[in-house]
Amino acid sequence: MKNNELLDISIDAAILGGKQIMDVYAGSFEVFKKEDESPLTVADQNANEVIIRELIKTNIPVLSEEGRSIPYSERKDWDRLWIVDPLDGTKEFVKRNGEFTVNIALIENGEPILGVIYVPVTKVLYYASEEGAFKKIDNIITQLPIENNNENFVAVGSRSHQSEETKEYFDNLSKKYGNVDVVSMGSSLKICLVAEGIADVYPRFAPTMEWDIAAGHAIVKHAGKKLIDYKTKKEMIYNRKNLLNNWFIVS
Repeated sequence: MKNNELLDISIDAAILGGKQIMDVYAGSFEVFKKEDESPLTVADQNANEVIIRELIKTNIPVLSEEGRSIPYSERKDWDRLWIVDPLDGTKEFVKRNGEFTVNIALIENGEPILGVIYVPVTKVLYYASEEGAFKKIDNIITQLPIENNNENFVAVGSRSHQSEETKEYFDNLSKKYGNVDVVSMGSSLKICLVAEGIADVYPRFAPTMEWDIAAGHAIVKHAGKKLIDYKTKKEMIYNRKNLLNNWFIVS
């Protein structure tokens, strides 16, 4: 399959996953705890099932947050794979603030080459390939980044996770740029704000997993920006033995 066909399939999968999420969001739901104490709902599970069902049509293996038990001995020989977070921002979902997404990325030799982020509540779609990064709202497609007319330097931070190191980083930005506006946002939407040009930087000095950022990385990359591993000082790579990411900066 060509990349444009793979992109179409991943977009369809994300939208179908989003529909499953909204079906649960519309009613009452129970919240379970995973082994790491992070929340899990039936929306995560239902979305995961429909997304996997679509992606297996491509004959490319899938690494999903809800199927993370695939051993590295099996994964290490995959030169291409899908990395999926069927519901990124489960905490935001539980809070019902709308700031949650479906994330799907295609990885080739460790690099994100396609990315799809779908926002079920607003039906906003971000997607990226070698043809560029785009945002689609109500059939209106805009290429990213959009021109930035911010008066102040804008940094984006997490609504649910803000470490002391992040606060210190923001203080240093203020010393360098003067007025710094800090925008809080949940899920992979933080990365999308940088891709769009709404924010100038997103530092993440707290734990994330590969499926949290792979799709966003593809989108910022094809928007001409970077997601840099804070430890290696290089672009983040994927399908590693340890799926826990180092800290990173998107700019």
